[in-house]
Amino acid sequence: MLAEVREEVLKRLASVQGHLEGVRRMVEQDAYCVDVLKQVFAVQRALDKIEQVILDGHLKTCVVEGIRGDRTQQVLRELSEIYALANRS
Repeated sequence: MLAEVREEVLKRLASVQGHLEGVRRMVEQDAYCVDVLKQVFAVQRALDKIEQVILDGHLKTCVVEGIRGDRTQQVLRELSEIYALANRS
């Protein structure tokens, strides 16, 4: 993982962790359900962004290197697995 990608992911993970702690406090304090749900949706969007940052970095580095390094089938298999996981409901 590129250093700048790692740094951005760690920063975003710290933010998500803070939001999750806030959601926990809201639930413990019996906050209004709609307010809790709004915070949960915000956490989900933040996690989606983390996925996007990691995937973008992976495509620009590991995938390119794997194809150039004659590991095309392995790279395609991994991308297929990730795609399948991302599309599970």
